[in-house]
Amino acid sequence: MIQNSPLTIFYDGYCPLCSIEMNKLKQLDKQKNIMFVDIHAPAFSVDYPHLDWQVLDARIHGYLADGTLISGLDVTYLAWKLVGKGWVYAPLRWPVIKWFADIAYNIFAKYRHRISYLLTGKKRCVPCENKGEKVDV
Repeated sequence: MIQNSPLTIFYDGYCPLCSIEMNKLKQLDKQKNIMFVDIHAPAFSVDYPHLDWQVLDARIHGYLADGTLISGLDVTYLAWKLVGKGWVYAPLRWPVIKWFADIAYNIFAKYRHRISYLLTGKKRCVPCENKGEKVDV
């Protein structure tokens, strides 16, 4: 189910940090350029039977409007760009920095639940809402 949004983000709604970021993006997405899909939602496998859940759970993924699947910091950068804050992540896409940033992101993605717990004090949650929490970007 590909939408006409410039970006559809597939994220881990059980991850406290991921949920905080998605809630902030939702708040800033005044133009409704992003469609948010929690891969733990009951309808996920029905709506996206062609996507491999385990691959999506390993790192953030996104669909572009043309159906191209992107992942990792490319998704993060585009999402923040669509809400007018791309400058925050732009340096992570610069050629030399990109290589190191992608390695760091892959480590973060693998250990995101442990890192979330260290930073937020919240363990893996079912599902995280994080309403009312403020994240400044």
